[in-house]
Parts: sequence; C-alpha cells; structure tokens
Amino acid sequence: MKKIFSIILLATLVLACSGEKKQSIEELITTDNAEAIQKRKDELVNEQQALVVQIKQLDEKLESISPDRNIPLITTIKAEVEEFKHYLELQGGVETKQNIVLTPEMPGILNKVYVKEGDRVSKGQLLARIDDGGLSQQISSAQIQADLAKTTYDRQKRLWDQKIGSEIQFLQAKSTYESSLEMVNQLKQQLGKSNVRAPFSGVVDDVITEQGSIVAAGQSELIRIVNLNNMYIQTDIPESYITSITVGKEVEVMFPVLGKTISSKIRQTGNFINPANRTFKVEIDVPNKDKTIKPNLTARLKINDYTNDKAILIPQSIISENANGDQYVYILTDKKEDKATAKQVIIETGKTQGDQIEVLSGLEGNIEIIKEGARSVKDGQSVKIINKD
Repeated sequence: MKKIFSIILLATLVLACSGEKKQSIEELITTDNAEAIQKRKDELVNEQQALVVQIKQLDEKLESISPDRNIPLITTIKAEVEEFKHYLELQGGVETKQNIVLTPEMPGILNKVYVKEGDRVSKGQLLARIDDGGLSQQISSAQIQADLAKTTYDRQKRLWDQKIGSEIQFLQAKSTYESSLEMVNQLKQQLGKSNVRAPFSGVVDDVITEQGSIVAAGQSELIRIVNLNNMYIQTDIPESYITSITVGKEVEVMFPVLGKTISSKIRQTGNFINPANRTFKVEIDVPNKDKTIKPNLTARLKINDYTNDKAILIPQSIISENANGDQYVYILTDKKEDKATAKQVIIETGKTQGDQIEVLSGLEGNIEIIKEGARSVKDGQSVKIINKD
C-alpha cells in the first residue's frame, strides 16, 4: 500500500514539474480572458471551502483535547458597602468684612499721621489728624458765650423761683443758654471729624496719603486697615443645589498658592436667586490663626452636597450599556475554583466621584464583579479568573 502511494505521489510531482507554469493572479488579470479568470476564481473558492472545513475539524479536535483554550480570562473586584461622600467642586475668593480704606470727614491739610504700614491698631485708636481750620478757637469763643449764658440763666432761675421778675425773661435766658450749649456741641462734633480713628481692630495695610497733603472730605484715600481674623470665602452655587447645599455642610478648602488645605463649614446661604446666572451665594468660614490667608486669595472648594453611609461603589469603566440604554455589569455565578459563569445584571447608578460611581440598585454588597475582560464576555459564558494576589 505504501509502495502504491509513493508511486502516485511521484507521478503527480513529475506531471506538475513537466506541465506548464501557472500564471499569477496579476498576470491573469492583464489578459482580460474572462473564461480563464472565472476558472481560476472557481478553483480558489473550492480551495477556500476546503480550508474552512479543515479549520473546523481542527477546532473541534482542539476543543476536545483543550476545553479551556477559548475561555475568556478575567479579573474581578468585590462590590463592598462603604461610606460615599459626593463633592461639588467650585472656585471662590477670600474676603473679609473688615477691609476698609479710610477717607476724611472734613477737608483740610493732613497735619499728622500717627501709624505706619504693618502697625496693629485697636478700635477707636487715633490714626491721623487733619487741620481743623480754626475750629478750636471757635469752640473756645463759643464756650465763653455758653458760660455767660449759663450764669445769666442761673440768676434768672433763682429770681423766678422766688417769683421775682417776668416769665419771659426767664424763658429767654433759658433759651439763650441752651442755644449756646448746642452751638458748642456742634462745633465739638465738627472738630472731632478732624481726627481719623480706627473703626475696628486690625492691621494698617497701607498708608496711602502722605502727611502734609491736602485732602477732600469723602474722596481722598488715607489709610487701609484690614482685620485678618474674620475671613470668609464667598462663591456662587447653582440653584439646583439649593436643597443640598445648606448651613453647616462640610467644605474642603484648598489654597493652590499656599499649598495649604483646611476643613471648614458653610456659615451662611443666600436667600436670593440671581436671575442672570441662576445661582445663590454662600459664605464659608476661613480660620486664619497664622495670618497667612489674605483677602482676594483664590481658593478651590469641595462642598459635601451628598452622603450615603451604605453605598456600593464600582469603577465607571466596567459599566456597559445595551441598545435600550440600560446600564449593566457582569457578576459571577456557579464559581468553582478559578472557573465561573458570567451573568449580566442591569443596574441603576447615582452620583460619581472621580472614577467611582454609586450603584443605587441591581447589586448587593460583597458580590464579585468582572473588572478586566468585562467587554469581551457574554451573558452565560464560562470565564476563567486570573486575579493577582
């Protein structure tokens, strides 16, 4: 039998070598011979069909001797119940209600400046004095007139108490005395405007106008005072958060320039929605014991607007979506050692934070979910677990 096969093979080789050399596909196409081209196509189709049958036979054999060959390799994670805090991220600027530029209440020459930049001052402390323009002399003159009017009034009162003299004389003396006192008080109040005093305790940030300059009431900027104790951040919140961003909510405040992060809380929320951008304002306390935080400093805010004490979190990357728009993941069932079956589970998701997303329904705690390889498996398919320790 072997001898016969060898003879047939040899004959075939001889015929092949002695026959005409076959044209290449490129050469055949250039001939424009439809019959020859069709013949070559039919030959190739027959060869293709034969190859498909052979490949199928090889696959069936491999399946019988190596059943794990085409099983998808996957890794898994466990959906554990944990606390989930969602943060609204915004930007704001540091402000203080005690940051003021003092201006004079009366015009004149700035006679004296008693402070310099960096000085700490107390509320009511005298900071500067403006020339009073002769008010002191007027007060002295008015005081003399008031003293005389008082003496006249006292004498007239004693006489009137004794029923001596007329009532009109007594009333005139009283009126003159009261008018004189009022004049003195008015002049003293006017004179008091020549003194520039600190409206609150703080630090002199800038002496703007030099001593000897002429200043105008309510216009010339004299001194800037800042109090760094009562600092806060003000920012605008979209109206959709009006029920979740409330007084007392935790805030993480980061100052990029300082490389510093602090924890704080919302101390006040606005009661007015801005119709231009549909936002409301909030104020956040800024502790500033070391005085490193300055007004107008930029801050990044993370406001805790939602907390779930028993949340199930999974990576967003393992979630797929079907033709109906439903989101799903694959969990493991029938697990035996490193083999299991993939089961598709429809889930409902909530808020996200980074790559993590909250699962509201569809999953339970401590369930094993396919992570790597989730895109290549199908519902009900066997999988092999290759988790790394």
